[in-house]
Amino acid sequence: MTPRGKAALLWGVAGAMAFLAAHQAYLVAGGTFLGVGPIAAVAVVVLVVTALVAHRLGHHAVPVAVDEETGADPDPGPEPDE
Repeated sequence: MTPRGKAALLWGVAGAMAFLAAHQAYLVAGGTFLGVGPIAAVAVVVLVVTALVAHRLGHHAVPVAVDEETGADPDPGPEPDE
């Protein structure tokens, strides 16, 4: 998996988790529970849409230099002081 694909997938997971947290807040505020199936389906849709948008538009936000052979950052920056 490419770094761009991995980042897009992680953004999708973050979007799904944000939806589930918002749904939980809705329930705490007194909303009605619709069932596990519909909520899971919406969470999967949010994950897929967020991942697709992140993959399509991610390179516009922050350009990332990646070594083609290793997939690593060619210039990781200075070593942290210990």
